[in-house]
Amino acid sequence: MPVDHIRYDILAQEALRGVVRTVLVDVAKKGLPGEHHFKITFATGAPGVRLSERMRTQYPETMTIVLQHQFWDLQVGDDGFEVGLSFGGAPELLTIPFDAITAFFDPAVQFGFQFEPIETAAAGDRAADAPAAPRPVPVKEVSAESSNRDALPGPSTGRPADRPSSPDGGMGGEVVRLDRFRKK
Repeated sequence: MPVDHIRYDILAQEALRGVVRTVLVDVAKKGLPGEHHFKITFATGAPGVRLSERMRTQYPETMTIVLQHQFWDLQVGDDGFEVGLSFGGAPELLTIPFDAITAFFDPAVQFGFQFEPIETAAAGDRAADAPAAPRPVPVKEVSAESSNRDALPGPSTGRPADRPSSPDGGMGGEVVRLDRFRKK
């Protein structure tokens, strides 16, 4: 089997994380347009993630935040973003590197992506003859108090309740061509 020295899988992941960054930069400047809102799942133990010990204890692996009604101080940088949310009435300031994001979903338009964890992609560099296989991402969703509680994951599937599953049992969604995002 030929070895992918270019690592298209990693380049595609970086490009999609760039889409998330572009969307968040726009929201930080102008606010959420229309009915758009975001569910962002991230690995809480990833390098650069900052959250309270209380939240890290409650969500030791992954956490999904909802940016919808009440969030504040959204700051977006080259490598990640920072946002204020309220959990159980307690304000929290979260710092999330883009590399820590494992899924991004906009329920208003049923659009999202699921990312391969960066560690898996890096492991592919060390074992070029054995490409990294995508792994399902468990979802533990946390919502700010004012967010729609009906958007919490289904009890048995771990999928967001408002996201249809595909016939093969996956998360469903739209296939996106990267040239759709190129400037014309």
